[in-house]
Amino acid sequence: MKAVVYPKPDVITVRDDLPVPRPKPGEALVKIKSSTICGTDLKILGGKFPGVKYPHIPGHEWSGEIVELGQNVLRLKVGDRVGEEPHVGCGSCQRCLEGLYNLCLNYGKLESGHQHIGFTVNGGLAEYCACSAKALHKLPDSLSYDEGAFTESVGVALYALERAQIQPGDNVAILGPGAIGLIALQIAKRAKGASKVVLIGTREERLSLGKKLGADETLNALEEREGVVKKAREILHNGEVGFDVVAEFAGSEEAARDALLLARRGGRIVLSGSTSPGKNLTVDISTIVRGHLNVFGSLANPMGICSKGLWLLAQGLVDVKPLMGGNYKLDDFEEALEAYKNRIGGAYRVMIHP
Repeated sequence: MKAVVYPKPDVITVRDDLPVPRPKPGEALVKIKSSTICGTDLKILGGKFPGVKYPHIPGHEWSGEIVELGQNVLRLKVGDRVGEEPHVGCGSCQRCLEGLYNLCLNYGKLESGHQHIGFTVNGGLAEYCACSAKALHKLPDSLSYDEGAFTESVGVALYALERAQIQPGDNVAILGPGAIGLIALQIAKRAKGASKVVLIGTREERLSLGKKLGADETLNALEEREGVVKKAREILHNGEVGFDVVAEFAGSEEAARDALLLARRGGRIVLSGSTSPGKNLTVDISTIVRGHLNVFGSLANPMGICSKGLWLLAQGLVDVKPLMGGNYKLDDFEEALEAYKNRIGGAYRVMIHP
C-alpha cells in the first residue's frame, strides 16, 4: 500500500511498501478515492498536536468505497460509498452517551474503542484506511467522491451554527472566509433562512467568492481595522444594535474579540476557529455580562450531524466545488502541501486522489 507517512515531526515521506490494514471487529476497510489537506495537518506535521504518535499516516477529510468489513458491522456493506468524520468515541463515557463523542473522556485510549482518525490513529492520505464504522456516512448517489471528502467540513460548519441556535430571519456575521466559513455562509443563507449574512475576512479574493456564494455584504477587516464592528453594524442599518448570531471561524485573537463586539445584546456568539492552545482573548468582561451574551465554543461535528450536512450538499444548498483546488496523487503530496500553504490557485482544500 502507498501512503504519506510522517516518520517524525517536520519530515515527510511517501512509502509504497506498507501492508494493507485489515479491519478489526466494528471496523471497515475503505479504498480511498479522495482526500484533502487542511490546516490541522500542518500542525500534526509540525509535532504540535498532542496524541499523535510517529510514524504516522495523516488525513482526516476523505471519502472512498468500502472493500471489506470486520465482524459486527451491520449498518454498512461492501461497495458502499462513504465519507468520513474523524471523531469516534468510546461509546461508554458520559460525554459519548450524550452524543458528544468529540469530547470523549477516554480520548487517545485505543483499548477503550476511541479513535481520532488522522490524529491518534492512521488516516486517509493513503490508498486504504481501516477505521471504526461509526465514523462512516453513506454518500448520497448524487455526490462525487470529491464532494464526499467535505463530510467533515460541512459537519463542522453546520454544528457550529446549530450551537448558536440560528433561527430564520436572524442577521448573521461570519468571520473567516476559509473553507468552513464559506460553507457556514451557505448554510446560514440557504438552509437556515438567515435574513442578512455579512462575511468578514482579510483576503479580498475570498470575500469575493463569498459574495458569489450568497453573502449579502462583505467587509475586509484589514481595510476596516479601526472600525470593522461599526461598519458591520451600519450594514444592518441598526447602528449599535448588532447581529443576532456571530460565527467565528478565523482562529485569530482579533476575530474572536470582534465576534463578541459584533453581537447585539442577548445575541449568540459561537467560536470555532481556535482549536489549538496559544491564543488569548482579551475583552472587557462587562461586554459579556451587560450584553447578556450567549457565548459558545464549538468543536468538530458530533451527534451524527455529518449525515445532515451531506443531505444539504445533495440538495444543492451547499456547493463545495468552488473550494476545491488541484488534482494530486500521493506522490505529489509535498507539492500539494505547498499549494495549500501558499494558497496557490486560490486553494481552500487541495484534492488528493490516491
